[in-house]
Amino acid sequence: MSELYDLFLKHPRISTDTRKIEPDSIFFALRGANFDGNRFVAEALKKGAAYAVTDDAGTAAADERIRYAEDTLQALQELAREHRRALGIPILAISGSSGKTTTKELVSRVLAERFAVYATRGNLNNHIGVPLTLLSMTRDTEFGVVEMGASARGELALLSSIAEPNYGILTNIGLAHLEGFGGPEGIRRGKGELFDFLAANGGRAFVPSDDQVLTDMASERDSLATEYYPVSLADGMENHLEGAYNRYNIAAAAAVGRYFDIPDERIRHAVAGYVPDNNRSQRTETTRNTLIIDCYNANPLSMRLVIESFLAEPLGKRQRRVLILGDMLELGEWSAHEHTAIIRQAAQAPDAELLLVGGEFANAYASLPEKPARTTLCPTRDELLSLLELSPVENALVLLKGSHGIGLEKAIPEL
Repeated sequence: MSELYDLFLKHPRISTDTRKIEPDSIFFALRGANFDGNRFVAEALKKGAAYAVTDDAGTAAADERIRYAEDTLQALQELAREHRRALGIPILAISGSSGKTTTKELVSRVLAERFAVYATRGNLNNHIGVPLTLLSMTRDTEFGVVEMGASARGELALLSSIAEPNYGILTNIGLAHLEGFGGPEGIRRGKGELFDFLAANGGRAFVPSDDQVLTDMASERDSLATEYYPVSLADGMENHLEGAYNRYNIAAAAAVGRYFDIPDERIRHAVAGYVPDNNRSQRTETTRNTLIIDCYNANPLSMRLVIESFLAEPLGKRQRRVLILGDMLELGEWSAHEHTAIIRQAAQAPDAELLLVGGEFANAYASLPEKPARTTLCPTRDELLSLLELSPVENALVLLKGSHGIGLEKAIPEL
């Protein structure tokens, strides 16, 4: 690994996709269920990669610029860990069932008021993305903010062992990736792996004192240093985030800022300066409608919070209230129950019109003994798009909420 790290110091850019090769980078030939990067090593070198790392001995023998590793992914992860240790900077990890990315954006902006911060870009929050995030940090980076996603037990333990965070935030514990975690208790234990790492390695967790589940999880770990903070820290802060549930995300950023001695006025400035543009907690005015766009991801907790906030919002200048809800994915045996509960919650407002998108919502709707009025089923996204073209939604307050795999963002141009 020391030889590979020496190469990285000379060529400090990593590529894993030959379609986006960076000149003078090191290409890691990763394997997956449907791809084998070893097939593209020669192409990577031809496109400008300085070196390549492969787990195919035959490929490695073909060129002196190719290095062999028994497991390419593990080599990438170990390289990231070595780089993180060489930098020696504080790392704050953020995970949870929902709100991770919004919290990451807010926290990184607040910390940037004092430090040179590098934070996770896009959705690079898994076993490949976290190493790539760490390897993108440079000697100029003073503070790292790393988002960590997990869909099964053991994944946060792995990511923590790579990033070795000094600080951590769990945004909440909800019913996300139920299938992978094996149920609600599996989620609690799996997400708790971040706290486990911090407790075992002298780290500190930021925990909202208003969240009983998270305070209980923190108190269960005697050696965990904990910074408790009230969600009221968010009160009165100007922001561009939709939904009262974002108070928790704002409060987390404020708590981190205060801990690192960032003045309150700079914290407020950072929070006010964040305008979401990633289909999360985003308000958009079109020529026809007011859109509340939160369709990058969805689980029962985030869905309930968004719907509750949306139903409580006055229509203002609009005359209709329309909820376009897409399936919540990866719920396994809990899917039918959770989708049914969401339909019932959304239908409780007498003025609400529901457009339910996806097979899970269709099955849940079919099982209801009493069908809610003003509800339309669209088994696929394409059927939703056809419906919106034939029967345009106009002069409405519209919520778009669903798992990313449903692709509700494709409906935005029709609204």
